[in-house]
Amino acid sequence: MPNSSSISEFLLLPLADTRQLQLLHFWLLLGIYLAALLGNGLISTAVACDQRLHTPMYFFLLNLALVDLGCISTTLPKAMANALWDTRAISYAGCAAQLFFFFFFMSAEYYLLTIMSYDRYVAICKPLHYGTLMDSRACATMAAAAWGAGLLNSLLHTASTFSLPLCHGNVVNQFFCEVPQILKLSCSGSYLREVVFLFFGASLAFGCFVFIVVSYVQIFSAVLRMPSEQGRHKAFSTCLPHLAVVSLFVSTAFFAYLKPTSISSPLLDLTLALLYSVLPPTLNPIIYSMRNREIKHALRKVLQYALFQLP
Repeated sequence: MPNSSSISEFLLLPLADTRQLQLLHFWLLLGIYLAALLGNGLISTAVACDQRLHTPMYFFLLNLALVDLGCISTTLPKAMANALWDTRAISYAGCAAQLFFFFFFMSAEYYLLTIMSYDRYVAICKPLHYGTLMDSRACATMAAAAWGAGLLNSLLHTASTFSLPLCHGNVVNQFFCEVPQILKLSCSGSYLREVVFLFFGASLAFGCFVFIVVSYVQIFSAVLRMPSEQGRHKAFSTCLPHLAVVSLFVSTAFFAYLKPTSISSPLLDLTLALLYSVLPPTLNPIIYSMRNREIKHALRKVLQYALFQLP
């Protein structure tokens, strides 16, 4: 019976059984990864370079793009390398690092999405106090709190998970290291502390979810009372992209972690993990730039500048 002290590596779930499908998955993941890098990189560059986007909403969008870059860079490169080189192995330290950074970026993203809903609430429901409540110091403090809370959350879960004795081998039924799959390898009855941490994290996540829902109920109530159709359109154009991003992130992540065990299977777990770890970082830049004229204009300027710099 193996234990954690004798395990030097873990075996991740392969994305395909045949060599041809492995190579196909490599190219698909590479395309998705490059699209996510390009999209979030362009959003970050546009917000950083365009003075008109130096507002609280775009400051948080910049943070979200950086988090998305970190999140997708934690999982996909290793999955692509394994598919390309026909291997499943990841070192013990590599697995711990992957779990830490993935949990860190996912937690920070959720807290940032909660803060962004508060930003929209203040902008629409309390416009006269927006400059006071969302000044540069307040924005920096809230962003730092999101990153700090994500770091603390990740440290707790990583330390707790990897301090457990492992009695059920080293095969992780997922294409990257995540807490539920590592817990399945731990000895029976030894993971109570991590379950408590997970329950606390789930309670905090649910609290954030309730805050987001209540914020948007008040936002839509205020928008529908606006006498100007142009004002309603402008308000919706800034709120709907954020609501779409929140819905995508929450629905995929919550279902992945809270689905009944009776319907759990390696294929379903793999599909859900791909959805909540890969889809949001890839689609977020598209969602935010689709209905936002300011982002489109800033992106056009960035692309024109880049093209003019080419020899």
